[in-house]
Amino acid sequence: MIKHDGPPYGRYLILGAVTGLLAAAVALGVAQLVAGITGPVGSPVVAVGQSVIGLTPRPVTDFVIKIFGPHDKTVLLTSIVVLLALFAAAFGIAAMRRIGAGYAGLTIFAAIGLLAVATRPDSSPGDLIPTLAGAAVGAYALTRLVRAAGAMGPAGAIGPTAGAIGPTGTAGASQATAADRAARDTDRAATDTDRAATDRAAGRATFGETSATGEPAPRLGATAPSYGRRSFLATGAVAAAGAAAGGLAGHLLSQRSTVTRSRALVRIPPPAKQLPPLAASDDLHIPGLSPFLTPNGSFYRVDTALIIPQVQPGSWRLRVHGMVNRELSITFDDLLRRPLTEADIALCCVSNPVGGPYISNTRWLGVPLAGVLREAGIQPGAQQLLCTSTDGFTSGTPVATVMDGRNALLAVAMDGAPLPIAHGFPVRMVVPGLYGYVSAIKWLTDINVTTFAAQQAYWVQQGWAQQAVIKTESRIDVPSGSGAVRPGRVAVAGVAWAQHRGIAAVEVRVDGGPWHEARLATVPGIDTWRQWVWEWDAATGGHQLEVRATDETGYTQPASQVSPFPNGAEGWDAVQVTVSA
Repeated sequence: MIKHDGPPYGRYLILGAVTGLLAAAVALGVAQLVAGITGPVGSPVVAVGQSVIGLTPRPVTDFVIKIFGPHDKTVLLTSIVVLLALFAAAFGIAAMRRIGAGYAGLTIFAAIGLLAVATRPDSSPGDLIPTLAGAAVGAYALTRLVRAAGAMGPAGAIGPTAGAIGPTGTAGASQATAADRAARDTDRAATDTDRAATDRAAGRATFGETSATGEPAPRLGATAPSYGRRSFLATGAVAAAGAAAGGLAGHLLSQRSTVTRSRALVRIPPPAKQLPPLAASDDLHIPGLSPFLTPNGSFYRVDTALIIPQVQPGSWRLRVHGMVNRELSITFDDLLRRPLTEADIALCCVSNPVGGPYISNTRWLGVPLAGVLREAGIQPGAQQLLCTSTDGFTSGTPVATVMDGRNALLAVAMDGAPLPIAHGFPVRMVVPGLYGYVSAIKWLTDINVTTFAAQQAYWVQQGWAQQAVIKTESRIDVPSGSGAVRPGRVAVAGVAWAQHRGIAAVEVRVDGGPWHEARLATVPGIDTWRQWVWEWDAATGGHQLEVRATDETGYTQPASQVSPFPNGAEGWDAVQVTVSA
């Protein structure tokens, strides 16, 4: 029986965990490197992340977005890496005990990645290569690391002899005869005696004896196995450096495949229908108040894409099909040759809570979608535009809404520049008055004219409403409540929105008192948000500010707050403010 009396067994666990982590790092580094050549779709970590997004129950998704906001994707990827690290440590420990178990763990590791990549709607057979290459090199690294630890016996087991090891494991091959075992034991005893004598001469304590400190030395059988510390450190350093180099090179290669250069070369024609410049009164220019036009770099982003799709404008095609008289296939150049229209439109995410940040306003440029649909010829009974992104995401837009005369666009530019890549370059859809998940699909490539009963879009399958009109809402931007304000005149300001209806009035009250009408900025149309401000004579102490808006139909926001699911939040926004000298 092999005994474990403390440190050697702990060292065995640490070596195993480090071995698994390094082997997994090598596998992922190689996979990232190859994915940099074949394309980012083949990255196993990203593919697993996309699968997790698709399989995550709606309440969990809502919770993550609420807690982490725009950092939800970073949190997801970090969580996946942590789980992979724990799994890698486990199969590394298993490999130190029996190398075949380590290979089995690595195989499971690879199988999950292959399944995730293969099930992505935009994947191809070539996208499986990164995971396969990573698994193969990871297995080689695992073998070298286990051997470098000096822990692999002739039968692939840990310890100085073949066989399993554990707190009460048995050493020795089961096929050995009694005579063989006796001879081997005699040889081992002689070796142990010589080694003990050498150790005593050098002033070192042998296993099972008293060390120089007076403490009994740990015991692992007759002697401690040589873990080849220097060999393991050298091999581990090479593995770590290779993993880091592969990951970095893969990242740099993937950056070369982006469409940043192509976007920079795009020249958007001037609009056939151009809006006049914004009036000075459209923006109140109050510090801390959201500007009337949101800069592209600050425009909110909520989507399911862990890797931003890279769509070359030269290869982009929009297919319009389904319940139409004539199927259309439109290239990017075809689209730019059509008359372009400017429109000021605010977009809002359905997951935006009361007073939340997931709303932005800008000036868009694009081709009127209604004209494209008329060209295709919509058949009677058509209800839904089932739109598909290049990464497989789907959204469903009511046909009637697009065709009712509003500025529904196939947008190619925002805020005077081609669409940013993260916001749908080269083409996205923008339909004012509807929450983004049913109106503003990015990286658009396909429009299937169909019915709501025939097919359901991605978020509808998760339980969200099939048709989601943006509700009348308002928000307090300043004061934010994050710091004290001085007594006296204080500008209370924010934004209100009711797309395709317009904001008629905004009111503010303090500590549940009477409502005071705010001053409204002007607006160029009814599809944007509207700034407002009210001057408050602030007295020292703690106060609660509340706001409500009334739209042009006469509807006033209700007091009770409603959560975003299933068709958008509503209720009064409130801010707690401390006033002190």
